[in-house]
Amino acid sequence: MKLKARVPATSANLGPGFDCFGLALDLWNEVGVDTDAEPGVSWEGEGADELATDGTDMVSRAMIHAARLSGGILPGMALHGINRIPLERGLGSSAAACVAGISIADTLLDLGLEPEDVLDLAIEIEGHPDNAAAAIAGGFTLAFGDGVIRLDPHPELRPVALIPRDIRLPTGRARAALPEAVPLRDAVHNAGHAAATVVALTSEPGLLTQTLSDRLHQHARLALLPSVKDVFDRLRVADVPVCVSGAGPTLLAFELNGTSLPDPGTGWQVLRLDVAGTGVEIVEG
Repeated sequence: MKLKARVPATSANLGPGFDCFGLALDLWNEVGVDTDAEPGVSWEGEGADELATDGTDMVSRAMIHAARLSGGILPGMALHGINRIPLERGLGSSAAACVAGISIADTLLDLGLEPEDVLDLAIEIEGHPDNAAAAIAGGFTLAFGDGVIRLDPHPELRPVALIPRDIRLPTGRARAALPEAVPLRDAVHNAGHAAATVVALTSEPGLLTQTLSDRLHQHARLALLPSVKDVFDRLRVADVPVCVSGAGPTLLAFELNGTSLPDPGTGWQVLRLDVAGTGVEIVEG
């Protein structure tokens, strides 16, 4: 049996929506499996020379986790991944691998998982729902304690990922930099701006310059990355809506009518990406 999973990159937090908001982007990883081929794991593309090939990679671990909880047994297979999402850059590469593995196991073993089941399994493995929710559903997602809401972003939304080529920030290090408590005024600030960002992303993109303001996580993370903070500050001065993508170091900006995106300089990759309207896809054959 041959299967291929396609999963989009995702940008989480989106400024004030810490650990809640996710946006799927039109940059896709692909994972193919063949149960009739010689068992093994191989990769190409981003991180191909550093990802595990002994079955301890995130795709394989997610498949095993889903199978174990269902009581199923995975067949031997050849697994080959094509990675387009950069590793440890804040674009959901780990969530994409996790969702791909669960979805492949679901199809191979006929588990009958619903999207909410895939998300629950991904949270067990990854720990946070924001990237995984967008990778599963596509579009703009709001993860909260009792579930996920998916919304269609405004059709004129034009995300731009600014990716530093030689800077990485492991999620664990980025999270360790956050304060354990925040002032009440900062919590109120984020609650109001998060609500306004939902409106901006879905119906009034022109508001993004105002709504993406955050007081919970971005300052602490940018402090770890002075060169990234410099570009972030230059974009803000130019009135470009910008936020840290996930844990960073990638920045996610939005091009609005009449807004010129300053050149971030050497060492940066600039990707103008559409929003991915769908999430994970499984193709048989």
